[in-house]
Formats: sequence, C-alpha cells, structure tokens
Amino acid sequence: MKNKRQLLITSLALFLSANTYANQNVISQSVEELRLTKLNTVDASLVNYKAMLQFAKQWQAVSNYAEAKQLLLKVGTKLWSEVKAQVQSNQQYDDRPLYWQRLAVKSQLKNTPLNFSKAELASLLEVFETVSRGYSDIDYRQSADTQIFITGFDPFLLDRNIAQSNPSGLAALALDGNVIELNGKQAEINAVIVPVRYEDFDQGEIESLLAPIYLGGQVDLVSTVSMGREHFDLERFPGKRRSVTAPDNLNVLSGGTKEAPIISKLAGEILSGDEFVEFSLPVAAMQKAKGQYQVNDNLKVVTLEKGELQPKSLSELNGLTAVSGGGGGYLSNEISYRSIRLQNQLGTKVPTGHIHTPRIKTFDDATNKAIVNQIEAMLKQAIPVI
Repeated sequence: MKNKRQLLITSLALFLSANTYANQNVISQSVEELRLTKLNTVDASLVNYKAMLQFAKQWQAVSNYAEAKQLLLKVGTKLWSEVKAQVQSNQQYDDRPLYWQRLAVKSQLKNTPLNFSKAELASLLEVFETVSRGYSDIDYRQSADTQIFITGFDPFLLDRNIAQSNPSGLAALALDGNVIELNGKQAEINAVIVPVRYEDFDQGEIESLLAPIYLGGQVDLVSTVSMGREHFDLERFPGKRRSVTAPDNLNVLSGGTKEAPIISKLAGEILSGDEFVEFSLPVAAMQKAKGQYQVNDNLKVVTLEKGELQPKSLSELNGLTAVSGGGGGYLSNEISYRSIRLQNQLGTKVPTGHIHTPRIKTFDDATNKAIVNQIEAMLKQAIPVI
C-alpha cells in the first residue's frame, strides 16, 4: 500500500511538471500548504493522491473562469460530503483527511494557476475553501422540533505535531445533518469547520457565517466548539482580547501577551464591544450529559487589574480589562466572544455559547469517539429547554 501511494504521489508530480503554465500572477504557497511535504514523510495516507491525480487532469481541462468555479464547487462539496460520510459510517473516524485534502487541492491550484489572474485565482481558492468547510451545506431539511448549529475547528499547532487531530472538527463532521432526540422531542444539527487563522477572524468570517444563522429565525441553539483542557468546559465569560503567544496555522502570532492583551479587528476596524460577555447555553441541562468527562461551568477569567477571578455575574467584571476569557486568549475564546457579541447586537434570544472539549495528543480514535458522543449527549440534554 505504501509503495502504491508513493507511485501515485510521483505520478501526480510528473503530471504537474509536464503541464506547467507560465503565469506571473502566481499566489505563493501558504505555511499550511508547505506542511504537506512534511506530512508525506509522516503519514501520506491522510491525502488521497488518487483523487488528486484525477483532479489535476480535470483542472488542466478547464478553459475559463466559469468552468473552473463549477469544478471547484463540485470538488469542494464532494470532499466535505465524502469525509463526513466516512466519519458517520465509522469507515474512517478522522477529521484530518478533510483538512489535508483541502490543502492539497489549494496547493495544486497555486502550482498550476493556468492563465487566471491573481484576483481570479484568489476568488477560486475562496470558492473551494468555503464549500469544503460545509458553509454551503447549511440547510435544515428535516421536520425536527428544534434546530442546532455548531462549529468546529481545523487541527492546529501542527509544527509541534504534524499528525494532530481536533475533536471539535470531528464532532462537526460526525453530527452534521443528524437528528437527535430526547423524550420524544427532536433536534436537527447543522455544522461547519472554521479555520485556525487570525486573518480570517479579523476579516469577519465568523460574523459573515453566523449573521444569517441568527437572522434566519430557524436555529434554536448555537454552540461553537474547540479543543481545550482536561475535561469539558462550558465557557461562561468569553473575553474580548487576544493574549496567547501561540501561533495560528499560518504561524502568525496574535500580537498580544498576558501583560499587554490586544483587541482583534473586524473588517479593518478595531472590534467594538464590552471586555467580557456572558453565554446563554442551558448549562444545568447540559451538565446532565453522561460520559467519561466532567462538564464544568467554567467561571474563570483573567483581568489586567485583578488577575484571575471567578465572577458569579457579568456585572462583577465591569470596568476590568480582559486578558483571558473563560476560553483563554486564543481563537477558541474569540469565536465564542464574537458569536455572543453578534447575537447581542442582532437582538436575538438564541442560546449561544462555547464547548471546550478535552485535549487529545496526536490522534486517538477511542478518545475522539468518547468526546464526540458526550458532545452529542450535551446537545440532547439541551433539547427540552431550548
């Protein structure tokens, strides 16, 4: 199998080298895409090179922008659907193939840009990225009593461990499109996976994603999900600022520290809003979920003025500067802050908050399943009270 895979990788490289276009509008490979070289030395099975060779031939046959867009819509939608089906059928219970296959396609587009302008190629890359994250698949098709929307994240900190998985992304794949039930009441779940990149957050990706969810009037609960600590934490008080020194998936730093936390941006402007917000998840109900892990109502925050606190109400944080919210000072905290901030701005009453999952090292099938099962159990427990 390993020799066959290496043959496919070699065949793809030869095909691409024989079909190189002279194009001055090349977009450079990102840090994420450059990691594919290292991945191939560790676990090349996470990229489907047979599918990549087929895509390379389809891409070379494209003659105009409209054809290219249709091809990438098809390929991106198929990638999301196929990986989701593999997870939900337990054929391959793994979030990583989606992440790495997406990067492989993007890398190939950049290596063979055909005769598209830089702006056209950037637009095509965005089309593919969007559909391969499930953003175009948000549709409540079932006649369930309630609707739930969740988000997961890509794997991250990959320079520490190139084979890292993220149970939040796996939960999104495992639960998307499912109908869950408790005491005769049903809820349909839709899910997407968002990038671990500061720039995307600064450009308003979370607001663009969630505004239609809140304004559509269909959804009864929104929960962002990320990988966190030893047990499950429901993060009660997300903070406004970035304070970690850990890089994102492009190796970009937040710019903030614990001593000097910074405020992120939204469409070029400093993000407005209070230093802290409060979630509205039905925490008491969700804590009834059975599983291997505790489900904590996490009240901890860190402020510049008073250090670590465990406030019992949001009003206790008035006038204080956020260093870390309940979810920390990274993008897991920030997606929670932005979602609640947006919910408040739009004046909706949809329960909104963040689930931090237990942390895993590398990839652990049994642990991943236990985590996802308990997330599903938490969402089930929420059904009667939303």
